[in-house]
Amino acid sequence: MNKTKKKNRKKVETVKSVNNSIRTSVRKLNPILKSIVGKKVDVAMRDLQFSAKRISKDIRKTIGSAVANAENNFQYDIDNLVVKEAYCGKKIVMKRFRPRAKGRAAPILKPWSTVTIILSEVKQMESHGTKS
Repeated sequence: MNKTKKKNRKKVETVKSVNNSIRTSVRKLNPILKSIVGKKVDVAMRDLQFSAKRISKDIRKTIGSAVANAENNFQYDIDNLVVKEAYCGKKIVMKRFRPRAKGRAAPILKPWSTVTIILSEVKQMESHGTKS
């Protein structure tokens, strides 16, 4: 009985885009990515365009790549696309050293991150009744 229920479920198609080399830390990326989750793509792109953060340009490019994937590979309508998930992960950390006083050295850590954007298409709900 469980197998028939699983077969009848409609799978929601998602579109994914990954940027593997972003030169910033995860700590700086997380607030930006959390702010765009759940928004329509055009609203998210507009918010990133007017963001004061340097890294928002790279996130905008990743969203643009996901939109192009949705349009070309799956023939989705780009007006109905919503940012379903946006998350980042750690990658390598370049380690450099800076000379300090009395022959000591202080480390400089230069982190890299990966950004994954997942979009999904939302169907327009029909409104019934008098309230809008």
